[in-house]
Amino acid sequence: MAKVRVLVAKPGLDGHDRGAKVVARALRDAGFEVIYTGLRQTPEQIAEAALQEDVNVVAMSILSGAHPHLFPKVVNLLREKGMDDVLIIGGGVIPETDIPALKEAGIAEVFTPGTPTGDIVDFIKANVK
Repeated sequence: MAKVRVLVAKPGLDGHDRGAKVVARALRDAGFEVIYTGLRQTPEQIAEAALQEDVNVVAMSILSGAHPHLFPKVVNLLREKGMDDVLIIGGGVIPETDIPALKEAGIAEVFTPGTPTGDIVDFIKANVK
């Protein structure tokens, strides 16, 4: 079976990527192929990278509070590109009260600070088509 390809992305102006790098390393250690976009990516850059890299998963991390705007925008751009089978997950400092709207917008799961990286690995393994 082909390796699962995961794009780890930092949308928006958030300049902190330690958490994203920890997750990227854990995913790589779990046997996934990981592409990390680096900081301050626009939703358009993230969607284009996902398309170019032919990924199975887009994992976004955000700490800035812009998730209600940026996460759904990435979902919509991926759908416009015909990438309906891509698993889209999010993480970072996201209030519990915001999670239902993000899931409704197409984010499969939201991982908040303190989530064991193994939980993220297991979720991806269980949900990649």
